[in-house]
Amino acid sequence: EKACTGIENIDEAITLLEQNNWDLVAAINGVIPQENGILQSDYGGETIPGPAFDPTSHPASAPAPSSSSAFRPVMPSRQIVERQPRMLDFRVEYRDRNVDVVLEDSCTVGEIKQILENELQIPVSKMLLKGWKTGDVEDSTVLKSLHLPKNNSLYVLTPDLPPPSSSSHAGALQESLNQNFMLIITHREVQREYNLNFSGSSTIQEVKRNVYDLTSIPVRHQLWEGWPASATDDSMCLAESGLSYPCHRLTVGRRSSPAQTREQSEEQSTDVHMVSDSDGDDFEDASEFGVDDGEVFGMASSALRKSPMMPENAENEGDALLQFTAEFSSRYGDCHPVFFIGSLEAAFQEAFYVKARDRKLLAIYLHHDESVLTNVFCSQMLCAESIVSYLSQNFITWAWDLTKDANRARFLTMCNRHFGSVVAQTIRTQKTDQFPLFLIIMGKRSSNEVLNVIQGNTTVDELMMRLMAAMEIFTAQQQEDIKDEDEREARENVKREQDEAYRLSLEADRAKREAHEREMAEQFRLEQIRKEQEEEREAIRLSLEQALPPEPKEENAEPVSKLRIRTPSGEFLERRFLASNKLQIVFDFVASKGFPWDEFKLLSTFPRRDVTQLDPNKSLLEVKLFPQETLFLEAKE
Repeated sequence: EKACTGIENIDEAITLLEQNNWDLVAAINGVIPQENGILQSDYGGETIPGPAFDPTSHPASAPAPSSSSAFRPVMPSRQIVERQPRMLDFRVEYRDRNVDVVLEDSCTVGEIKQILENELQIPVSKMLLKGWKTGDVEDSTVLKSLHLPKNNSLYVLTPDLPPPSSSSHAGALQESLNQNFMLIITHREVQREYNLNFSGSSTIQEVKRNVYDLTSIPVRHQLWEGWPASATDDSMCLAESGLSYPCHRLTVGRRSSPAQTREQSEEQSTDVHMVSDSDGDDFEDASEFGVDDGEVFGMASSALRKSPMMPENAENEGDALLQFTAEFSSRYGDCHPVFFIGSLEAAFQEAFYVKARDRKLLAIYLHHDESVLTNVFCSQMLCAESIVSYLSQNFITWAWDLTKDANRARFLTMCNRHFGSVVAQTIRTQKTDQFPLFLIIMGKRSSNEVLNVIQGNTTVDELMMRLMAAMEIFTAQQQEDIKDEDEREARENVKREQDEAYRLSLEADRAKREAHEREMAEQFRLEQIRKEQEEEREAIRLSLEQALPPEPKEENAEPVSKLRIRTPSGEFLERRFLASNKLQIVFDFVASKGFPWDEFKLLSTFPRRDVTQLDPNKSLLEVKLFPQETLFLEAKE
């Protein structure tokens, strides 16, 4: 590999091999210029097609008529390639939270702590970052010097900070987070009052954004009165800001800004704007008067820059794009693409992370006020009705201004994070006069692919052709995604139906089991009742049997009555009684044999009568059951 690439640093060679999965051919192809212009980004693994672009071969005075998808500058002839930085993944654990941090190995340990400070709200001075394989390291230590693997696990200790639940203040704060605050906000200019309810967990920034929706005063222009002295940070939640509970009064107005002065100066320079908005033929005739094209464009661009397209170091990307849209409309009219208001990540969500049928391409417009091509590109190409209509139907359009160095650096950081260092390097090496740029992005399952980079030196027809070509690629991919999504949904529907059928089957089995258990319980209950009744009857029978007087002998001094009783089964019961015995004793005798008189009746034959209806206290002699009688038992109805 050293002979082919000229790389003498062993660490650099090993890093390149690791990035290419130890594929020697792929590693060599990655550092030697290719004829077909195919590059592999070291971030996300996206493929960036298109012919190689050499910025040195296109001087600013003679730009190329077409800006093909230029992603990779031609390598120097000495074939010594600088090592691309590795991306390292860190999973940092703190108490019950996990924070994922992705950094280049050229960063320092202190930069990890700064990211954690924003995520965990812990000062760097109170933070101990542990888990390094080499022991404790200094904040200035460069990650590359630690020879770390791609995936790393660290943890944070805060010995100087108390646990969250160790004080009563934490409990009071938690209670405040669950409370609702009534904010009575007066709009100073229109003398209108708004009563807004917010939970204690809402932040001051959320309040200000809601007020922007009501008053149309951007957050950066809001001038407030009434916030407590402790409310020093917009990220602070209302529960800890010191607001009066349950109601608190605030006043908001519009902050005076240099924008009003700029509007007056723009009215005085109407003639300059007329020059910048005129047809291209007027610029072609300018050479007849000894005026160079660059001077004419430079004059227009200088006039337009009286109001910057985007504030420098804007805190919020959405606010910056609001100003960008307003300034773009004031310069080039209201017929322009609808720029997405929000962060680049939010634009990704809107374009890519929806159902396959609703996905769109993402177009990123990169503006530069210093370029001589900007005015013509915006007024004649970007604001053409055909382009505006096509973009609105098929694209999510996001914009950024690279005129200011701070905004340029901020976008390059975003570009490196989302598209990889190759695309970021391509944009970084573009000369001013090659702007504006139009990036066409297509979302894929695991990465975002840059389909095309369109430079400012183009025509409406060529721009439309590039957009349509990108749409063809996107449509083919979208049809595959729709098919995959439909198949996945069909599988999920089948699985849901199977799960539902299984659930119903379980419920039916459970219902049967419960019914069977209820039936068994009822049978058991009835059996218990039957047993109790039998035991009770047996006890009564035994007590009656024991209470019976002894059977008299046949030869007895007193008259004896002999009774023969036929049972329902045909058996006969025979016993002798004294004629003086009461009829109740006969009833008790029959009951002691299992035939209680409340269930059976005792009948005589001649004459036929129901003996159980007679007075039980009368003697057998009195009821004429003497000297002998045959009776039979019959169950009562």
